[in-house]
Amino acid sequence: MGGSPCEKRWIIRDLARIRDSGMIMPASAISCPGHTGAMTIDTVPYPQDLTDGVVRLRAYRDDDAEALAEAIRESSTSAGRWIPWAHAGYDATTALDWIHQCKQDWLMGVGYEMVIVDASNDRILGGMGVNQRHREHGFANLGYWLRVSARGKGHVTRAGKLALTFAFGPAALSRIEIVAAHDNWPSRKAAKRIGGIFEGLLRNRLIINKTPVDAAMYSVVPGDLQIAAAHILSRSE
Repeated sequence: MGGSPCEKRWIIRDLARIRDSGMIMPASAISCPGHTGAMTIDTVPYPQDLTDGVVRLRAYRDDDAEALAEAIRESSTSAGRWIPWAHAGYDATTALDWIHQCKQDWLMGVGYEMVIVDASNDRILGGMGVNQRHREHGFANLGYWLRVSARGKGHVTRAGKLALTFAFGPAALSRIEIVAAHDNWPSRKAAKRIGGIFEGLLRNRLIINKTPVDAAMYSVVPGDLQIAAAHILSRSE
């Protein structure tokens, strides 16, 4: 990242502050006071009520570390095939490092990682991220995983639809991409249920376990949600 030493110093200060306090950043900007032409970073506030009554999406907290590590270890034998970081040795220290990275990425506008929790008791069910944001062209990736004991209940579909509401609302994106390994059928089916439109197979799009693999590309744009809502309305009439 470029910028003057003054810009970097103030940004690092604010990153440390959000890391240490777990604070919710306002919808404001970070800049270097008294510096002409300072880099400005728009921040998106953490979601406060992103729920459908069954699942909820919220920002990660430091006290999620142990429960998050447990959920990831539970899923290591299945999800680990597609996401190598989900392994049996994943511990709370690693989880806390990830949480701090999520806070920094959120502050910098790089991506918005959220945890999927049970709306009734805050139990961690998985993760949902609007990440790899492209500032110039207004699109981002949607990634997700779910713990084994929470599968088969529609939680990813529910959380994905909530994430789209966030992506096209507060995050002001114009396109969401979902990329899944060509033979990762659970993820591909989830992409379709969330509302993704299949755009094609991309050669060597992903690296999984150090091996290039072809991947399916799905996308969602705001108009897709409007079409889906109109379809539901017409069926109810």
